[in-house]
Amino acid sequence: MLPATFKLCAGISYGHVRSMTGLRKTAMVAINHEMKRLSGPGPNRWISQVRRRSSLLSGRIEETPYSEAEISYMKQGEEALQKSISILGDQSGWKMETEAENGDKVLSKMLPDIGKVFKLEVVLDQRPDHLYGELVGNMEKMGEWNPSVKQVTILQRVGPDTLVTHEMAAETPGNIVGPRDFVSVRCAKRRGSTCFLAGMSTNHPDMPEQKGFVRAENGPTCIVMRPSAEDPNKTRFTWLLSIDLKGWIPKAVVNQVLSQTQVDFAQHLRQRMAASDMGAALAC
Repeated sequence: MLPATFKLCAGISYGHVRSMTGLRKTAMVAINHEMKRLSGPGPNRWISQVRRRSSLLSGRIEETPYSEAEISYMKQGEEALQKSISILGDQSGWKMETEAENGDKVLSKMLPDIGKVFKLEVVLDQRPDHLYGELVGNMEKMGEWNPSVKQVTILQRVGPDTLVTHEMAAETPGNIVGPRDFVSVRCAKRRGSTCFLAGMSTNHPDMPEQKGFVRAENGPTCIVMRPSAEDPNKTRFTWLLSIDLKGWIPKAVVNQVLSQTQVDFAQHLRQRMAASDMGAALAC
């Protein structure tokens, strides 16, 4: 629909057609309808949009000049996104893990083929595109503001949407959970006003297991950022987290660590964005 709309719009740029009021009106109505269709805030809308576009992309991957390894990474990223969307689309079975005074909450549920997954739900005083710019565009700077992360390194970029990264996690207080690291494929997408950052564990030849770190596994994981229905300048921020920390750690400890990590992340992200806003204001 969208390509056809643009063709219709292009048609009115020619002098002999511009005076045709009916055609111009038709083009404007078509464009308005298409933009509304792509940017609707409802969860059913963004879920269906991502599924449809992802299936189209999967069909075209084989036609692109990527290597076999690159195609594999792209498919893994799409798989992480699709699995995450499926999990988040099912609202049943979630149980409250923790809820902060400001309304931030972490829920969890057990999935037969994955295990226990956690879901952070918060509202942030930032637009989705601002948060997307920080979490995707400045991904390698995360260690500067998130104490749970020592370092994030981009190992490889594949096409416009796919990254392979290495993350080094910091020890928890009291070293209850020792140093962990992850090699992940990430799929970053924007669909209308909704932004996604999905991921899952993978392997990369440039990052074998590191001495002093336990190679943990994650996935599927996904951050979804969409405008709040009450205020488009705020963001409904959802973070699906699924991690196998490996090693001999009691499940109760793992549950506490992961849920607290999500709550802390939301607070650190707020502080980071507030500092960025202040810096931008001072620069002006």
